[in-house]
Amino acid sequence: MKTKRNFAIFAAVLFMGSINYAQTKEKTVEVGGAPMYPSKNIVENAVNSKDHTTLVAAVKAAGLVETLQSSGPFTVFAPTNAAFDKLPKGTVETLLKPENIKMLQTVLTYHVLSGKYNAQDILAAIKKGNGKAQFKTVSGGILTATLNGKQVVLEDENGNKSKVTITDVNQSNGVIHVIDAVVTPKA
Repeated sequence: MKTKRNFAIFAAVLFMGSINYAQTKEKTVEVGGAPMYPSKNIVENAVNSKDHTTLVAAVKAAGLVETLQSSGPFTVFAPTNAAFDKLPKGTVETLLKPENIKMLQTVLTYHVLSGKYNAQDILAAIKKGNGKAQFKTVSGGILTATLNGKQVVLEDENGNKSKVTITDVNQSNGVIHVIDAVVTPKA
């Protein structure tokens, strides 16, 4: 009996160690003070970033958690908390109200592309488009990508611009690129 119990404990420790080993062997990118694991999905990683608590709260309020946990693949341009803070006072609070769920969903899905576009893909599209690439978002709007020096800049349909600050945060169901401003669809 004692041997079985010791074996069970040994097996559990070995199993937990192999999970930890597998996670440490993954090529992670640190976002918001937390490693982002390519074996985890967009939501599983985003909830660990202290820089994306507003985005995570908005995704939950919009009922988009299941969608962003699905197989995708998706490309998410993820605004930081500081990006949300740049919006006019009261905007986030207004969007998070239950009666504004459709508007919130539209704003959030405007930050998402269907398919996986890593930085190299975006740069290639910009080059192919002679300095400009347009991407159709999940919400149906258009984001335009250009270069400012070596930095990718997104322009929304209203002329607002956002810089990509961290690229190629790979996920099991796509990729995240961190941005410094919220982009908004044409009203």
